[in-house]
Amino acid sequence: MSKHVAVLMGGWSAEREVSLVTGKAVVKALKEAGYRATGIDVDRDVASVLKKKKPDVVFNALHGRFGEDGKIQGVLEILGIPYTHSGVMASALAMDKPIAKRLFADVGIPCAEGSVLHREQVQRGELIDPPYVIKPSNEGSSVGVRIVLEGDNFSAADEPWRFGEQVLVERYIAGREIQVAVMGDRALGAIEIQPKGRFYDYEAKYTDGKADHLMPAPIPEKDYEEACRLSLLAHQTLGCRGVSRADLRYDDTGGGPGKLYMLEINTQPGMTPLSLVPEIAAYHGIGFAELCGWMVEDAGCDR
Repeated sequence: MSKHVAVLMGGWSAEREVSLVTGKAVVKALKEAGYRATGIDVDRDVASVLKKKKPDVVFNALHGRFGEDGKIQGVLEILGIPYTHSGVMASALAMDKPIAKRLFADVGIPCAEGSVLHREQVQRGELIDPPYVIKPSNEGSSVGVRIVLEGDNFSAADEPWRFGEQVLVERYIAGREIQVAVMGDRALGAIEIQPKGRFYDYEAKYTDGKADHLMPAPIPEKDYEEACRLSLLAHQTLGCRGVSRADLRYDDTGGGPGKLYMLEINTQPGMTPLSLVPEIAAYHGIGFAELCGWMVEDAGCDR
């Protein structure tokens, strides 16, 4: 008998729609790979639903809060069901960007300078000089991210903020968008994203034609290798398992050697038709169904 895989998708985060696209693609791929796959649109009764479905493995296709911040992982640990991607602690650490940055700094991974401010401080204008980036401390898919460049007519007091009390404010890193897929104990490769707007925002990530993908990333070989090294180190530092994706900036605007900066680790990278991890894997001969199957076989619990 093939394994019965419950694919968790949807949920109620700001990334619900993206999660549904990911989940449906994964269900289709797992069936092609010979698994019995059941899609579950997650609600608050997810534990009861899973007890009734009795899956052998859970493929976690949830994005955003509850899905990738350690909470659903804790539920699955209690139920004793092996699940894909990172465990409770690694998921929580990766989702908390300020904490992750401190851990990265401890092992020598360069990050953008920044600080955590209270929402009221930001709305009073207690910010650094531009250019800078404002982002939620615990959201994904660029939800809530705002880049403020020199000369922008921006007032935080006029911008509603619905992403919690903590706000991460970082120095804006000029240069290029580099992302690296990590699969188990190896970095698969690095891709460059060239958004057609100001940056690789939510729309550019999930709308066809809004960004160009260059695989492999056309940067010097030593910098390509360094991007892969830093991404694997970040994955290991947080204790991630399965598949993750590192988001980096490569600043080569000064005319000399470029410098890499780690922005964050995504422990639940998208698996949509426009997603980067499947594209990087495909470049190395790993098809989408094979990738999903590997993630199922790699599933486990922390306990």
